[in-house]
Order: sequence, then structure tokens, then C-alpha cells
Amino acid sequence: MLEARDLEATRGDRTLFSGVSFSLAPGGLLRVTGANGRGKTTLLRALCGLLLPAAGEVRWKGQNIRALREEYWAHLLYIGHANALKDDLTPEENLAFASRIGGITVSRDRVHAALTRFGLGGRERLPVRALSQGQRRRATLARLAVAEAATLWILDEPFAALDTAGIGLVQSMAGEHLARGGMVVLTTHQDARIEAPSAIDINL
Repeated sequence: MLEARDLEATRGDRTLFSGVSFSLAPGGLLRVTGANGRGKTTLLRALCGLLLPAAGEVRWKGQNIRALREEYWAHLLYIGHANALKDDLTPEENLAFASRIGGITVSRDRVHAALTRFGLGGRERLPVRALSQGQRRRATLARLAVAEAATLWILDEPFAALDTAGIGLVQSMAGEHLARGGMVVLTTHQDARIEAPSAIDINL
């Protein structure tokens, strides 16, 4: 269970949001929407434990995530709106590196299979700087295909820069993850058509 209790975030002397509360159980999808500048990314970073909210707390299995730290992060996959790829490395090298940082050991065959699933077959050994924006986003999202150990996916604008096929693939993978008892939190400006046993919508 992922719980938020009366979360509040500020930027300077301005309140971005306050009183944000929810409980997300296995199989649950949380969609966060709102205009730019309303704090969607800030909320996601607070849920990841990457920043301290001005008020309230985030709990995982009943405990504050700030006390759990690495124990919580072992269950978490966070993909931000920035692709966080190294331009001089290939998609293959980037995915292997990101997996190691996340504590996941993946074989070269699994890396290739993940990149192929995301439409990068034949491009996995090109430097990232040679890829289009859509291909870079696919290279980043290929982490979803090797993240079975991560119960909780937190995704910031995962559909940005993707074509219709790419959006459909991410929606399908999120639905599969939820059907396995995982949880997904995402921000989006688009209609996220994801099959979910339960869903919560928050508009900031």
C-alpha cells in the first residue's frame, strides 16, 4: 500500500498544492493531471522520497518512506520527464547502466529484447545523440521491460514524444503490471487508457 497523507508543497512563498491524500493498493493506478506549474512533478518526486514535502507524509506498507529509504527504493521504478540518458553511450549501454544503478542485473539478451520491444532493434548500438526525441524516450522507457522486481512504477509524462504505437505499448505494459498486482502512478496531459483493477484521479 502506498499512502499520501495531507501532502503540501510550496515553491518560494507560493503553495503548489495542499491536502493531497490517497491510498493506492496493489493493482491500483493513480493518474495525476493539472496545468503546467501546478506541482505534478513535485508530487511525484515527493512520492519517490526525492524531496521533503512542506507538510504531510508518504507511507509505504504503513511506514514513512523517509525511515525506509533503500528498502522502499528497492520496490520503486521512477522515470522522470527528462530522459536521463548519456548521449555518448548507446541505448544498450544506457539501459544496462540504469539497471545496475537500480540494483537489477540484466543479461545482454534481455537488454536487446527490451530495446527491440520498444522499436529500437538495429539502433541499440548507435550513440544516443544520433536518435530522434521519440527514440530517446523509447530508450528510457525500455526500463519498464526489465523492471519486474519493482512493484511501484512512478512515471512522469511517459507518453511525451511517443507516437501512437509507442503510447499503446506503454499503456499495455502498465496494464500488464497492474494485472500482476503492481501499482502505477503517472502524470499525463493525455487520456491514459490503461486497464486497471482500480484507478484514482487527482487534478492539481
